[in-house]
Formats: sequence, structure tokens, C-alpha cells
Amino acid sequence: MGVIRAVIKGCGHYLPERVVENDEFTETLDTSDEWIRARTGIERRHFAADDQKTSDLAYEAAIVALKNAGMTGNNLDTIILATATPDQTFPSTATRLQHAIGMTGGFAFDIQAVCAGFIYALANATALIESGHAKTVMVIGAETFSRIVDFTDRGTCVLFGDGAGALVLQAEEGTGSGEDRGVLSTDLNSDGKYNDLLYVDGGVSSTQSTGKLRMNGQEVFKHAVSKLASSGKKALEVAGLQASDVDWIVPHQANLRIISRTAKKMGVSMDNVVVTVQDHGNTSAASIPLALSVAEQRGQIKKGDLLLLEAIGGGLAWGAAAVRW
Repeated sequence: MGVIRAVIKGCGHYLPERVVENDEFTETLDTSDEWIRARTGIERRHFAADDQKTSDLAYEAAIVALKNAGMTGNNLDTIILATATPDQTFPSTATRLQHAIGMTGGFAFDIQAVCAGFIYALANATALIESGHAKTVMVIGAETFSRIVDFTDRGTCVLFGDGAGALVLQAEEGTGSGEDRGVLSTDLNSDGKYNDLLYVDGGVSSTQSTGKLRMNGQEVFKHAVSKLASSGKKALEVAGLQASDVDWIVPHQANLRIISRTAKKMGVSMDNVVVTVQDHGNTSAASIPLALSVAEQRGQIKKGDLLLLEAIGGGLAWGAAAVRW
């Protein structure tokens, strides 16, 4: 019996022009390029220009993804935009993007699950497509985290960067097996008791201010590896697959040590892990779609490859998805 799958038709990404090398932080902080690389694997990141908003980054990635898919904005039914750094409190950044790309029908909305936001957005897009509520959906992760980091805190400000990545998904009939192209399964999780491990110390109803990012890095690290591996295994199990079937793990690009330890825990070689953290830093919800687009450009990911996507962020919120490219 046939099933409806959400199949990837195109992808794209955008990085702001300004590149910030590790050495730039040594001018104002007690840190070094060696210290940052050893603890995170990050060598550089991109920061948005003063006049660039999250929607501007999203627009650039969206245009590339649409071109890659051979579509225009009006071919889309839906836009789901994952971000923790929206242009405004309301309306959604997704609706600003909807207008910018010339999409005159359908609907658009934001999702906020911080670094896990893209996985949450992908799960929602898949559900809309599988249920028949939408046929063609753009899923975007876009962030300007440089706006909310504390540049006096060397433990956090060196980690984050700005960027955007986008995918276009479209309904196609599949067989219902793990050999189908498209999103085969998703697994979503959250636990609010870990709020204080990674958060922003501001908000509309609490401080009436934006606030700055705060993180207990050691504690987040402890949770990340076990939760990512567990969620990844569950997503594969739901799809009737196992780690040995995976061609590429495409993880949230937060920290090279987390990435490598998670792969080891799952029994997957680092030769089969897409890594972009060295060039982009942690771009939160943008990191997975950005990595997917870069990996396709590199020729790493090819049609028919089985991908395991996984991410964890503030909340704590975490999840994974099994996708056949």
C-alpha cells in the first residue's frame, strides 16, 4: 500500500559576508585560537551586518533553495521557519519571508525550539504533507545569534555564528519502506527542568528586554551525547533501519567533541559525518540545513543516501530524523 512521503526537492544556504576568525576575540577576551579550537573545533564564524535581519538571511537561503528545486515562491503552500532570533516579537519572521519571496497564498509560521528548531520544523512539515494539509513546504532555519551573545563571556560568545539554510519538501507517493526517498521518521523530545542549562536571560513578559545567552556548557555537554544518540537510534528504529544503514549523520553543528562522541556512541565512523562547525560555528536552528546544503555542494550527499539528522538545544529540546535524500 502506498504512502505519502515528504521528499526533498531542493536546498540552499546563506552566510553573511563578515567572517570572524578566532583571533578576533583575542583582542577583547582572555582566549586564543588554540583554546577555542581545542575545546570546540571552531575556527571561524559569520556575523550578520548591522542592517541585516534574520528574515534577510532566510530570504537569501530561500531563493537558492527555490532555484535548486526549479520553483518560485508561489509554488509553495507553506513556510515553516525555525528561529530563536526573530525580526520582531510579532508577526512571525516566516510571514515576512513569505512576502519577500512573492508567495501570495498558503500560510507561514515560526517554530522556536532553539538549536533543535529545524528538526521540529521538519517534523511539522512532514506531518502537514503526510496528512494532506500541504503539498509543497519550505522549511528554513535562520539565526542572528550575534545579536544575543554576551561578548564579555568567553565561554559562549566564541561559539555562535549567523546563517540560514532552507529545504523544499514536496509530497510524493512511496512504498512505505525504508527505501523510499523523503522523511522516513522523526523523533521529538523536550524536558523543561533543564531550562537553566541554556537560556536567554530576558523576554517580553519577564524583563521586557531581549536579554543575553547564558549556558552551563559542561552540563549541556553531558546531556547532549546521550540524548542525541538515543533519539537518533529511535528515529532509525521507527523507520525500520539501523545505524549500519546510515550513509551520513548530519548533526547540529555545536561542538566537534559532541559530534564525534555521539557518532562513536552510535557506532558510526566520523568518515560518515558531515562536519561544518569549523567554518560556521553554532548557527542554532540554521546549522543542520546549512550543513545539508554545504554537503550537497561538496558532493558528499547524493540522491538515495540515508541521512540521520540530530540536534539538541535550550529547553532542553532535542530530536532526530531519518531522511533519504
